[in-house]
Amino acid sequence: MTQILMPKATAVWLVDNTSLTFDQIADFCELHPLEVKGIADGEVARDIRGADPIANGQLNREELDAAEKNPNYRMKAQKSRHAELLKPVKKGPRYTPVSRRQDRPDAIAWFLRNHPEVPDSQVARLLGTTKATIDQVRNRAHWNSANIKPVDPVTLGLATQLELDAVVKKAAEKRAKEAARRGEVEPEGATLRPAAETGVVEDDPEPEPVYDAEDIDDADEE
Repeated sequence: MTQILMPKATAVWLVDNTSLTFDQIADFCELHPLEVKGIADGEVARDIRGADPIANGQLNREELDAAEKNPNYRMKAQKSRHAELLKPVKKGPRYTPVSRRQDRPDAIAWFLRNHPEVPDSQVARLLGTTKATIDQVRNRAHWNSANIKPVDPVTLGLATQLELDAVVKKAAEKRAKEAARRGEVEPEGATLRPAAETGVVEDDPEPEPVYDAEDIDDADEE
């Protein structure tokens, strides 16, 4: 079934302008019959202005007439001509002004030096560059490698501080999860280890003197 663009507004219009049952309106607008009853009683959608489904192309007059004549008839929605306008627009690659494009290798170098944990895909999306360019900077194969120096992308105007913080935070959290999964959890504080592990050897007790037989005889004579 084609999804209704504004279900409650459509239900308001159908309640006010037709003799359809609550069940018919609820089925068409994908609402609960009690919600439609609440609209009719003025308890629900009080401030919502009705939307004519015939005018916006979601319902034709023949369907409405058939439903009003037969309480068991269920109307079929049509694809609205406004549906395309309401589709979310997919974001394209970030546009970088020509005057700033020469700064991108510097920003890439900054990421490679300070935040190597950030994936190339995230760096490319944030700076409006490509993975190939990132590889060239990393491998010093870029045509301008001799002049590339790490510079904060925020300073260069290629990203906002919030955008940069979000990317770095996401990469850090991912790295922490992977480390925890491998059991690489660092101790919270310093711990004492046994002497055998640290290589520290305790001092031996002072040995008891050993006497020769001659020494004993001399002592007896004295």
